Amino acid sequence: MTYLWLALVFVAAAAAAGFAFVRSTTTARAAVGTVGSGAHWQAAGLAFAALAVLTAVFDSAMIGMELFHYDDSHLLGAKIGLAPVEDFAYPLAAVLVLPGLWIWLTRPKAAAAKRAGHGRLRGLLPQAFLASRPVSWINTAYPFAAAMLLANREVDWVLVAGTFYFLIPYNLAMYGINDVFDYASDLANPRKGGMEGALLPPPLHRPMLWLAALTNIPFLVLLAFTGGPAVWLSLAVSAFAVVAYSAAGLRFKEKPLLDSITSSTHFVSPAVVGLAIAGADVTPGLVILLAAFFIWGMAAHAFGAVQDIVPDRQAGIGSIATVIGARRTVRLAVVLWLLAGLAMLATPWPGPLAAVVALPYVANCAPWWNVTDTTAGRTNKAWRRFIWLNYGSGFLVTLILILQWSITS
Repeated sequence: MTYLWLALVFVAAAAAAGFAFVRSTTTARAAVGTVGSGAHWQAAGLAFAALAVLTAVFDSAMIGMELFHYDDSHLLGAKIGLAPVEDFAYPLAAVLVLPGLWIWLTRPKAAAAKRAGHGRLRGLLPQAFLASRPVSWINTAYPFAAAMLLANREVDWVLVAGTFYFLIPYNLAMYGINDVFDYASDLANPRKGGMEGALLPPPLHRPMLWLAALTNIPFLVLLAFTGGPAVWLSLAVSAFAVVAYSAAGLRFKEKPLLDSITSSTHFVSPAVVGLAIAGADVTPGLVILLAAFFIWGMAAHAFGAVQDIVPDRQAGIGSIATVIGARRTVRLAVVLWLLAGLAMLATPWPGPLAAVVALPYVANCAPWWNVTDTTAGRTNKAWRRFIWLNYGSGFLVTLILILQWSITS
């Protein structure tokens, strides 16, 4: 099979999914006067143009650095810079499916149903899809894959299986369990019922918990067999944090500071699992890097909790934000992001370059320095920007990892 045919498979699947998402939401959006399909595809075209430029520049740079190469016998031969035209199929697939997924997750129908007190989607699987927060899947899969690939420097079945696990089943468990046990507060939370989580009707609570268990336990057992005590311990901590954050009887999310620590564990533990499986050497630089990542995660959780102060208090749910208040929580998040950036300056080269990644988060959070508890819900605008900042930060971190790869090759 040539690279072209392989790429076309992804483009065709993305196009089918993208058109289905857009078509299913066009009528609902037209009814409330929001953006139509024409504007959507214009925006998708502009996004592809931008991604195509980035692909041409950075693929050419990576090929020029001999980080990877193609078998010319499987290529058409046409290139833009050093990048074969087949490379541009992947950004095309992304702009075909991801914007459509976004408007489907934020469609007015779901919000209207939730406000009416129904919030029921058809069947468990659509609910599970929403509950797993697909726009955030990459936040847990990427740390695992990057850590293991840099430490092991090869792609094997363990890397593929682990990346898939931390991409989907892990997020289904983490967020699905949360949506089950947070149902009372979610009823009063305008964020729920779309891209920021499902509003699970009570009849689906038990099935959701079973689905989370059945999709996670096999992967945990499989990954446990790939290593020794270090792997077992890291997997155990990761799985415990997922359950303990939300489940009744533990509810770490209602214990101020412990809630942010547990939430950060959700994102750092996949990287630790990857390093443990790869048998990476524990160096001071690696410890500092993981500590900076952990501090970043605590800041992200704290800031995210601010927007939910009102519904959480109405439901009798505690958090770091409900206890110390919106203003102090925002200020704490800003300080933590700055500390994370400063910590990266103490890591070996090219780690210090990642210090700049903290600045966009500080800039996004700082305008809410004086927010009050009554206006805390307005920070949702900044939280939505935070979700997309993660993609931009991931891009910058990827470039730094490529530089690290080339230095150590």
